Amino acid sequence: MTHRPTVNIPAVASVIELLKPITWFAPMWAFGCGIVSSGAPVLDNLGMLFLGVLLSGPLVCGTSQAVNDWYDRHVDALNEPNRPIPSGRIPGRWGLNIGIIWSGLSLLVAAAIGPTVFFAAVFGVAAAWAYSAPPLRLKKNGWWGNSAVALCYEGLPWFTGAAIMVHGVPSQPILALALLYSLGAHGIMTLNDFKSVDGDREMGLLSLPVQLGVKNAARLACLVMAAPQLAVIGLLIRWDKPFHAIGIVALLGAQLFLMRRLLKDPKKEAAFYNATGTTLYVIGMLVSAFAVRTVAGAL
Repeated sequence: MTHRPTVNIPAVASVIELLKPITWFAPMWAFGCGIVSSGAPVLDNLGMLFLGVLLSGPLVCGTSQAVNDWYDRHVDALNEPNRPIPSGRIPGRWGLNIGIIWSGLSLLVAAAIGPTVFFAAVFGVAAAWAYSAPPLRLKKNGWWGNSAVALCYEGLPWFTGAAIMVHGVPSQPILALALLYSLGAHGIMTLNDFKSVDGDREMGLLSLPVQLGVKNAARLACLVMAAPQLAVIGLLIRWDKPFHAIGIVALLGAQLFLMRRLLKDPKKEAAFYNATGTTLYVIGMLVSAFAVRTVAGAL
């Protein structure tokens, strides 16, 4: 009697853990801001919006998580052996296979939505692979890696949400907000690197805290988070949205107050700031999205 080789298929729970649902919130929030900023009626686009939420969170963001864990599997085997791939719960080459399958699903769903969203998804999927996979492996350098993540977590889903609603390329004011909040998110990504400074230094990963030192990286992160919000305030005033501008001023003022605590001990306080200051930052995204609903035309 011949025995067929056993095919080890990972459990659904392990696949979901690999895709890290907790990371989906940021792009899905930005996608929602894109919907709001368009000013278009939501009920007329429910089917496409469902596909867009699926695309922004579980698919494109999920792809980035699977790809990242596959290419970090050797490091995780030393530092976090209980994660799905090093623990063996995602056996063999299934980590890579899931990244490939999810990339394909992302592009299929995006193509079903429309050409503008498809091209945005191509960019997002390419960035997910470029961030983690050699030879580019953008995550090895904090300037490039943080830029890629910030753009794909904030600007790209914002663009996608608005593009679905307007059935094409969004207006210049929407693009300006998406870009500015992406720039600010670069600072948020830097804060995430404070928890792994020692490990990054040992592994040769040039995060900004490794390159600049913890104190200088924290100062830069605060500047990068604050400056685009100042630009947003200026644009809102120019667009005759004074009350929304005041709202962003108040939110930014609270962030600056919290930044004082962050700068005293960045490694210790980064998690606190992410739970407080970053929350205020993303609330500001929604405030500005509501402001731009009635703004049209050139800057």
